[in-house]
Amino acid sequence: MSAPNLTARAYHGHAHQPCPIGRVVLDYEARFLRRKVLTLVDGRSILVDLPKTTSLEQGGVLLTTDGGEIVIEAAIEPLLCVTGSDLPRIAWHIGNRHTPCQIETDRLLIQRDHVIADMLRLIGANVTEVAEAFTPEGGAYGHGRTHGHDHSHSHGPETHSHSHSHAHDH
Repeated sequence: MSAPNLTARAYHGHAHQPCPIGRVVLDYEARFLRRKVLTLVDGRSILVDLPKTTSLEQGGVLLTTDGGEIVIEAAIEPLLCVTGSDLPRIAWHIGNRHTPCQIETDRLLIQRDHVIADMLRLIGANVTEVAEAFTPEGGAYGHGRTHGHDHSHSHGPETHSHSHSHAHDH
């Protein structure tokens, strides 16, 4: 394997630049990483070498060492679409099993698991197989599967911070 074309040592939850220099499509499991070589959509490769294991979010960006941004896209993957008349109760049972879940107004999406599917059917849920991008909820204590959401990032000798015009809890 040849050396990667690019290197990224930082990640941010959303783009700062209007024109990214590339994009990478990853499924849910592949979006949880610290150090790995990834292949971009255009065939180039990038060495991701983050300071800690990070959950990369749909629309987030890897910041390359030369200042470019690589956009993260959630891949289409096999999921279960869960619906039912008592969706809050169904969601509770999914959460009680610590199963990652994408929560929408009228449905829940989870990774395919026949044991969970059978349990959900037993409590009255409708369960169907689908293939979609999977962007489950983060935790109450932070985004994704990692620690709190902090907008201060170290980029060598300088510190990067900014404010947001969009709303989200910190």
